[in-house]
Amino acid sequence: MPYVHIQVTDEGVSKEQKAELIKGATDLLVDVLNKEPATTFVVIEEVPLENWGIAGVPVTEFRARRKTGT
Repeated sequence: MPYVHIQVTDEGVSKEQKAELIKGATDLLVDVLNKEPATTFVVIEEVPLENWGIAGVPVTEFRARRKTGT
């Protein structure tokens, strides 16, 4: 009974994109591990940007630094 937990920032992931992620993750487990789709669970969690960090800083600051090259 596989369980896949996908976390993404809450930046407007559409219902269609979420459906593609769910199908893609399920198909991968079927193809690679021969798991049953009916018992494969996929959960998508949208995380607020202020709760997401990269390289020791909030993601918004990280992205701003990348734009300025600092």
